[in-house]
Amino acid sequence: MTKRHWSLPRVLIALMAVETALGALLFDLVLHDTAHEHMYNPAWPPHAKFHDAQYIVMSLALGLFALVLLARRHGDAHARLLWSAGILAVPWAGMFPALLFPGTATYDPEFEAGTQFVLGLHGQVFMALVTLAILGVAVGLAVARRRQVAS
Repeated sequence: MTKRHWSLPRVLIALMAVETALGALLFDLVLHDTAHEHMYNPAWPPHAKFHDAQYIVMSLALGLFALVLLARRHGDAHARLLWSAGILAVPWAGMFPALLFPGTATYDPEFEAGTQFVLGLHGQVFMALVTLAILGVAVGLAVARRRQVAS
């Protein structure tokens, strides 16, 4: 166990865990501006809503699981940090190959006018890149710190 449990890498990963746990829940179910494109979209059939609900539950579970791993003080803290980052990367990284499947898109055509783009990227894709970058930086810092301590 390290002397300083909540290092910068651990805090960054914890913030991404909270974002992962609450993001889909808020944007797909709670916040009207985006939930009407998802769970409350009358054009979506029940099976599509089922998969959105599945994604909401999965994201919540993965975020909470990563937070539990980060908060534990027993065992290999470095390994738990790496596992937490990897677990959190899964739903975000999964967005990119999902676009290769037939008929997929980052938004439904009827919502094109209200869709937010950042630097030419759909807002959710941009957020995925930012989240993955923060996780990558956190892992890089943790690995560098471990090497520095080991030498």
